[in-house]
Amino acid sequence: MIFENRMMLTTVKSVMVAVALLGMTACGSKSVPEGVAEKEPVTPVEQVQQASQVYRTAFLPTENTPDFVDAAEASVNAVVHIKTTIIQKSSSYNDFFGAFLEHLYGIPGQSQSNTMVAYGSGVVLSPDGYIVTNNHVVEGADEVEVTFNNKVVRQATIVGTDPTSDLALIKVDGADFDYLVFGDSDKVKVGEWVLAVGNPFNLTSTVTAGIVSAKARDISILGEGSNVESFIQTDAAVNRGNSGGALVNTRGELIGINAAIASHTGSYEGYSFAIPSNIVRKVVDDLLMYGETQRAYLGVQIREMDADLADKAGMRDIKGVYVAGLEEDGAAKKAGLQPGDVIVDINDNEVNTTTQLMEVIRQYRPGDEVNVTVIRNGKERPFTVGLLNESGSTDVVKKGESFYNATFGVVLQPVSKQEMKKLRINNGLKIVEIRQGAFQDARLEGFIITAVNGRAVSSQKDLDSAIASNRSRKTYIEGVYPNGMRMTFEYYN
Repeated sequence: MIFENRMMLTTVKSVMVAVALLGMTACGSKSVPEGVAEKEPVTPVEQVQQASQVYRTAFLPTENTPDFVDAAEASVNAVVHIKTTIIQKSSSYNDFFGAFLEHLYGIPGQSQSNTMVAYGSGVVLSPDGYIVTNNHVVEGADEVEVTFNNKVVRQATIVGTDPTSDLALIKVDGADFDYLVFGDSDKVKVGEWVLAVGNPFNLTSTVTAGIVSAKARDISILGEGSNVESFIQTDAAVNRGNSGGALVNTRGELIGINAAIASHTGSYEGYSFAIPSNIVRKVVDDLLMYGETQRAYLGVQIREMDADLADKAGMRDIKGVYVAGLEEDGAAKKAGLQPGDVIVDINDNEVNTTTQLMEVIRQYRPGDEVNVTVIRNGKERPFTVGLLNESGSTDVVKKGESFYNATFGVVLQPVSKQEMKKLRINNGLKIVEIRQGAFQDARLEGFIITAVNGRAVSSQKDLDSAIASNRSRKTYIEGVYPNGMRMTFEYYN
């Protein structure tokens, strides 16, 4: 109240000074034009009241003011609260080799389990219970629980994940769920009103409003090897627990999945970032159809444009992205692009940054064709490019079939080419589940076995053959952890 009074005193003082100045100017002449009635003098207090009325009138709702009510009503029941539980098992040995002491000599260790709980939000995409959220919300979860806006609680299963875009698809049983429809994130404009909808504290859905501050933002949060750093930036308030929630336009269409905030304190400071809906739609479709995302590549090495590169390309304006090189068997080279070309447009989407190019290409699959416009020697030239996958073909990449190995007591599956590239390995079998045996109390979930008894393994047949070839009770296992740390150990059977 004291603060408000001080503000009013400051306002009154400013107006009194203004009135005084006006009065001094008027002192030069008291004459009034003929036929014009002389106005009654206005006191400082009346001046303040008139100014306040003008201020209030200027900010009253008009026909052009956005109405968020319909969009909010369409969104709140389609946004859910997600609780994930991760159970970490360990023994009193507290290391990998201790588990083998029990297996070899019967020396028991005391089993312990630590339970971690995390929270986030999700968006219902279909009436039969498919829900999209962030990968970091459900990553490593043993249990996933979904609470709807009407307090109904359901257990969910993880359909598929894509760490490179930080997206995951989960499913609950049921029917007739409220859901959101996709909007076109390519058509979103900077300055457009948006709503951020989340369910961070399991207190029913929360809605905040803001505008789109920027597009195609690269904030480098997804780590090395990821190339989907192209976010919609907004100033709608997003806090912890809102990850996986919805960013919607004033029509109630889903235009993004909230994923991150930029903050020095961990709390909202005016910058939040969402994964564009066109990328979300494509990733979700891939996970449903193939169980694995289908990554398309243009096959170009690019640089951001500057004045020197624009002059070199014979351009007056600094726009597009500069083709510094081409992959030998890449899609762009096969289509006729050359080093020195400047890509300015892909399928009627302007391309002026690396992130814009990646966002556009990420919406397509290997085998799709895109129209690419380049500037060469100062003139525009169109090309039709057939996109390829990482291996230089249009083959569909399917999720590896898992299998159980009784010797080790584990479930394994082939490693994806993307993970092999990241870890700089040429083959491997990932441990996705440990059921029994010496591996049971070892922390080996996610460990990738690359060789057994000196033989490279990448399939069930390889592993069975390597184990069968062993003539002693000792088995040598080589591999690598997800963080890149390599390990070799001996197993006695």
